Amino acid sequence: MTQDTALLPPPETIPSEGLRNGSNSRKVFIKTYGCQMNVYDSMRMSDALARDGYEPTENMEEADLVLLNTCHIREKAAEKVYSALGRLRDMKKKKAADGREMMIGVTGCVAQAEGEEILRRAPAVDVVIGPQTYHRLPDALRRAKEGHRVVDTEYALEDKFEHLPIAETRKIRSRGVTAFLTVQEGCDKFCTFCVVPYTRGSEISRPVNQIVEEAQNLIKGGVREITLLGQNVNAWHGAGTNGEEWSLGDLLYRLAEIPGLARLRYTTSHPRDMDDRLIEAHRDLRALMPYLHLPVQAGSDRILKAMNRRHTAAEYMTLIERIRAARPDIALSGDFIVGFPGETDKDFDATLSLVEEVRYAQAFSFKYSTRPGTPGAELKDQVPEEIKAERLERLQALLLKQTQEFNRSCIGKEIDLLLEKPGRMPGQLIGRSPWLQSVNVDAKASQIGDIIKVRITGTGTNSLFAEFAEAGVLT
Repeated sequence: MTQDTALLPPPETIPSEGLRNGSNSRKVFIKTYGCQMNVYDSMRMSDALARDGYEPTENMEEADLVLLNTCHIREKAAEKVYSALGRLRDMKKKKAADGREMMIGVTGCVAQAEGEEILRRAPAVDVVIGPQTYHRLPDALRRAKEGHRVVDTEYALEDKFEHLPIAETRKIRSRGVTAFLTVQEGCDKFCTFCVVPYTRGSEISRPVNQIVEEAQNLIKGGVREITLLGQNVNAWHGAGTNGEEWSLGDLLYRLAEIPGLARLRYTTSHPRDMDDRLIEAHRDLRALMPYLHLPVQAGSDRILKAMNRRHTAAEYMTLIERIRAARPDIALSGDFIVGFPGETDKDFDATLSLVEEVRYAQAFSFKYSTRPGTPGAELKDQVPEEIKAERLERLQALLLKQTQEFNRSCIGKEIDLLLEKPGRMPGQLIGRSPWLQSVNVDAKASQIGDIIKVRITGTGTNSLFAEFAEAGVLT
């Protein structure tokens, strides 16, 4: 499987998985666009297809099945998919001429948004599956082999997670020592710039027992760090083990009790759902890393209201103060949209002022682009592209400066580093700091999965450098 762009922090790619079903096994290539939730979905689709004898491949040319797991957040996302489908159409024709079959499927949010239109515009496509129905992918492929072109984008009444197989231990080991685990899907906030409520549906939370079982299976497969995922993850409210409804804070306390789980993270959050219990979890849980992605999008109350964010800049700042009081070493990350309809110079200056006050360790910023079907697309007073570009450049320069300052402040610190994978240089491994920074250190490949004590010695363009501290290996 390969991954395209990421809205949120890494991973960069999904590595090849070592499933082998013999020489007659079929091969699937999954191209993943977008956020970590799509990465997770691609892995679960791969697990489901394994039961039908599909072996993952990173070589599209040898695939019997190609799936595009799509994202609809970016401007022209659908056109990007249609362009890729045009190339796949030609590949499919070439294979057919050689007597080889190749099926094509489109999954994810573009599939949900476009549905039948994909079949109309791309006749080579065999299957279109929405993000809430990908557990039915194997059945859809069987129907496609019978000559049907299948579209399944109706929101499933059944719990898709109950119908997905548990990943085999050997497959988990091949994927690395960190893992994503989706606990919540959909969103009820209806921000006026966002398509998520229309492509992922309303908020749904998985029950605690189901999440704990999947987490335990991941740990059995060698995972040391789990990141909980959701379009609005801190809105999670699931059925607890005591029959009562739990909050995300409650869930984190429960997961932290699992033997072998060294680290916990979660993303992405909404300020309105950052409750006391979740802040207490940051204070109390050693396993919960001191990093929080908490998007604000803008610093102007007028623009926040137009975005339907349902919080003010002052309320966001008060929340930041409470979080930092509970966990002083926490690193903050955020999302920003510049050039939302009606944004004035004064509004944009308010965003810069908020950034200056918060001081982010990382952040992601984008020009506003209209998403068809969202209220923002109908708003008047759209900001000219050249103004959006100029504002984005200024904002990104400030955010980059803050990131560099944060990274430099780490020089000389001793930190716990989870070693994840080989680095670019021989004898080098890459790990993640508690604040999600990529850190290079000289270490042996056999140490992947260890948490070691290192001292930060320098900064690079996108990473830090470190050396072993005297304490050495911790776990």
